[in-house]
Amino acid sequence: MMDLIVNTAKTVAVTGHRVIYPDFDREKVEKLFNDLILKGFDTFLVGMALGFDTECFHILEKIRKEKQIKIIACIPCKTQSQKFTFKQKEEYDRMLSVADEKVFVSEEYSKSCMQKRNQFMVDRASVVVAYIKRDFGGTANTVKYATKNQVPIIEIN
Repeated sequence: MMDLIVNTAKTVAVTGHRVIYPDFDREKVEKLFNDLILKGFDTFLVGMALGFDTECFHILEKIRKEKQIKIIACIPCKTQSQKFTFKQKEEYDRMLSVADEKVFVSEEYSKSCMQKRNQFMVDRASVVVAYIKRDFGGTANTVKYATKNQVPIIEIN
């Protein structure tokens, strides 16, 4: 496991479901990220899961063409993409190749490695952007952890 040194005051963590619902508004997320950048945020921690994390990575890539921001891939374990389809793995590998930094939170897969990754991100951010549609699962646990640790949450639903 490698540590990551960031200016927490300027760092955003993103968390969200793997399933993107039909009412997902990509433009709303892009506007939110641009608003956060105007407020001085310049580092974005992305957990590299399918769904919301991937959407955020793509949006941030677009923004990065015009603004000075860093996208940091926070990878739960070295085998994260093992069960992805070929196309998903291809895109995952491409995203890793263009991330400004990569950090592996755990070497090996374990039942808790995703949760450790989520806590790792929250611990290094001063705001969490959460795409949350239900009150159970990894995203809900991340929001609860952020709340317990007094890290503000901006919900996208």
